[in-house]
Amino acid sequence: MRSASERTVPSVIAAIRLLIFTGARLGEILNLQWRDVDIERACLRLPESKTGAKVIHLNAPALEVLNGLERSEHNPWVITGREPEKPLVNLRKPWHRIRKAAEIEDMRLHDLRHSFASVGVAGGLSLPMIGALLGHAQPATTARYAHLAADPLKQAVDLIGERIAAAMKGGRGEVVELNKSKR
Repeated sequence: MRSASERTVPSVIAAIRLLIFTGARLGEILNLQWRDVDIERACLRLPESKTGAKVIHLNAPALEVLNGLERSEHNPWVITGREPEKPLVNLRKPWHRIRKAAEIEDMRLHDLRHSFASVGVAGGLSLPMIGALLGHAQPATTARYAHLAADPLKQAVDLIGERIAAAMKGGRGEVVELNKSKR
């Protein structure tokens, strides 16, 4: 029996990778046309999106995906479907196969967008910056991603705890003198 990746066409894999590397919405990737791709300036210029015209900035991995795709002068779509000159219209079945093979049963395609934001938060990017990358029209939309900041907070509290515990055990932890407050 062939594995999920062997049954998955390259355009499906490319679409999923673009979702991962850009934080774009599914429809933005599936409806992407080559005329909207600006490799020189490393961006996608979408004339329409959920929030109107939008620019999606491309990182090196996203550019690599785009550069690895075949272009046909008869098909304007970046993510091609099975029928000639048509875009891929749905990722539901291949996404299900991929999740099953990876043993990740409970993950939506839209969760890739949340993961993109989560990596940004963990990297110290501000919510307004992440909102700009995702093309959110309203800051309140990005504020819903604030729960993603829990992972960096957990890392910070673990780091502090490890240093204090090491100092208490006579290890090489940092000791910070505390000022006594005047009462």
